[in-house]
Amino acid sequence: MRCPFCNSEETQVKDSRPTEENTAIRRRRSCAACGARFTTFERVQLRELTVVKKDGSRSPFEREKLERSITIATRKRPVDLEQINQMISGIVRQLESRGEQEVNSDTIGELVMEGLANIDSVAYVRFASVYREFREAKDFEEFIGELHGDVTSGSGSH
Repeated sequence: MRCPFCNSEETQVKDSRPTEENTAIRRRRSCAACGARFTTFERVQLRELTVVKKDGSRSPFEREKLERSITIATRKRPVDLEQINQMISGIVRQLESRGEQEVNSDTIGELVMEGLANIDSVAYVRFASVYREFREAKDFEEFIGELHGDVTSGSGSH
C-alpha cells in the first residue's frame, strides 16, 4: 500500500479489525519512510460495475463518489456516519446482487433517494434537488408537495 503522504511503498499494517457492520476490514497503517499513520478499508467486491450515465457514457462505479454525494446531502444534519456507511453498503450490495455488470445512473439515484428518505427528510430533498435538477423555487415546492401528498389543482380556489 502506497503512503498517501510521501508515496513510499514501505508501509506496515499496525492493526486490523472488522468495521462495525462487518462489511470491511479497517487497517491502521504506518509509513516506514515518513512515519505518517493512515487508515485503509478493504471490502469484498463481487463484480466490477459500470455506470451508464444519462448521456449514454460509461464509467466505472466508484463507492467513494456515492459516499461524497450522500455526505454532501447529509452535511450539518443529525445523521450518524454509521447510518451513511450502512446505507452505502446496502446500495452497493443491491447493485452487485442484480447480476448485471452495467447499472443506470438513474437506478443508483433512486436507491439513494429511497435510503435518504428513511434517514433524513432534509437530506432527501437536498439530494433530490441535484438529482432531479431543480431549476427554481417552484420545483422545490412541487417536490415537497408530493412528499406531503398535497395536490395542487391550479384553480386558485380552496
